[in-house]
Amino acid sequence: MTVISTILLFFPTLVLMIIGTAIVYLAYSPNIFSILVVFLSIYGLPVLVYRLHEWVYPVREGISYLQSKEYSPWWGSHQIQVIYITISALEGVLRLIPGVFSCWLRLWGAKVGRDVYWTPSLEIADRSLLEIGDRVVIGHRVGIYSHIIKPRKQNLMLYVKKVKIGSNVFVGAGSNLAPGVVIGDGSYLPAASNLYPNQKVQ
Repeated sequence: MTVISTILLFFPTLVLMIIGTAIVYLAYSPNIFSILVVFLSIYGLPVLVYRLHEWVYPVREGISYLQSKEYSPWWGSHQIQVIYITISALEGVLRLIPGVFSCWLRLWGAKVGRDVYWTPSLEIADRSLLEIGDRVVIGHRVGIYSHIIKPRKQNLMLYVKKVKIGSNVFVGAGSNLAPGVVIGDGSYLPAASNLYPNQKVQ
């Protein structure tokens, strides 16, 4: 593990400490500024750090290995996002307000169309590696994963590829989408569907 990898391993802890400090500040001095500080510490700082990280170390699609001397941009980007995967309520709140969650994903670099309905409970592991069209319904507890890790040759092989969902698509509850999945326009995915890497649905 490189030095940068080790530093970013502690990024979620740093964010939690900053959020905690901001909440204490709000409790002692409740005003618009302190409310804004809490909001920015929860939703602003990780996005800003992610965009800077992506600018210097862009995540590339394809195969790489985690246990190597080279820094893995995916590893760093994952550590920046992991707080929202661990504490899913932080993003669940955003999904209660129409259109806000789609805008949130666009801040991370995702391409999201119009009139996308997100249920309050779902998991997106790689926010920037998602393309989704217009008028899409994402069912309850859907998982969208643009990466997969497998043991290989005494190492951990990482495969990264965007998940692409067309327009007028319904993704049933409990479905899981693997890296490289492509769902064509007008498709209906039944509940609890498990799509494997690079699988195409028309």
